[in-house]
Amino acid sequence: MIVRFKKITQSVLLGLLAMSGTILLVVVGFFAYSTITDYQPDSIEIIAYEKANSFDTIPVGRLKLYTWNIGYCGLGAEMDFFYEKGSMVMPDRKSYEKYSKGIGKQLSELPKPDFVLLQEVDRHSKRSYYDNQVARFQIIFNGYSSAFAFNYKVPFIPIPMKSPMGKVNAGLLTFSHFKPTEAQRVDYHSSYSWPKRLFLLDRCFILTRYLVSNSRQLVLINLHNSAYDDAAEMRTKELKLLKSVLVEEYSKGNYVIAGGDWNQNPLPFRQDSIRDGNLAKSITPGIPDDFLPMGFKWVFDPNFSTNRDVDKPYTKSKTATSIIDFFVLSPNINLLSTNTLQTNFEFADHQPVEMEVELK
Repeated sequence: MIVRFKKITQSVLLGLLAMSGTILLVVVGFFAYSTITDYQPDSIEIIAYEKANSFDTIPVGRLKLYTWNIGYCGLGAEMDFFYEKGSMVMPDRKSYEKYSKGIGKQLSELPKPDFVLLQEVDRHSKRSYYDNQVARFQIIFNGYSSAFAFNYKVPFIPIPMKSPMGKVNAGLLTFSHFKPTEAQRVDYHSSYSWPKRLFLLDRCFILTRYLVSNSRQLVLINLHNSAYDDAAEMRTKELKLLKSVLVEEYSKGNYVIAGGDWNQNPLPFRQDSIRDGNLAKSITPGIPDDFLPMGFKWVFDPNFSTNRDVDKPYTKSKTATSIIDFFVLSPNINLLSTNTLQTNFEFADHQPVEMEVELK
């Protein structure tokens, strides 16, 4: 009996060891595969763009621009998100269709935009049911030039374990009424250390150049900077690179506009300036007071929130909100107006921002 018990015990132990070895092999293999396939773009890459039937040159005068982080059409008012203390990974199919159609309708109703800067646009991701949102919006902006750049390209995200996020292909998308002379993906090189960097964004911005009728260039930057509490060092690195580009391009005599989701508050920002009935908050750490080059201007609507927390579904006056979507203008551009469009966060966790400017 004792001999038989020992044999059974040995068999169980050997089975457990074999199972542990198999699990370890799978885990090691998965991380090896994720490392080999990790998206590692160059510092600057020339990206292809659709020219469509847009104009060759920009006349000196008025321009209208919009920026909107559409949250991959997956973060409407009913959603929270597991990365930010919520529990949901993606919307159900019916909600996704509701959000994507709602965002498409709002984009199609924008009054005469010259430029539209979009962030978190999916192109074949599990979280958006493998929809090609780039193609979807190109139909809406028929006749506009467009440039797309990846900033999130992961074959498989294994968390949360009960319902993995899976494949993500997403990025930035710039539409313009004018044909760019060049479109670049400029990498921030501000990622986390291994292995965390394998499953998070590779932050960048799209830089597009346009010929102006006075022989100068308009340099347009579409950005989406680092978020989360542990990204302070990355934010500093991103702002340093961004500032160097702003200074260099303006020193050449070019017009420069940078806009998008900064994931930080503009300067000067005050919580009590937000008057839309939401629970306003400040984002820390803030942008350094000396970041903006001399003569450059912050452009934002101080009265309305542009972003909401996604730790729980949206409820007005109870969900925390802030202003993190805005523009920066070089000194040779006049600001005429800016306005945050009120959507009540129905289809996305951000609201679009409108700006009208005049090239001097």
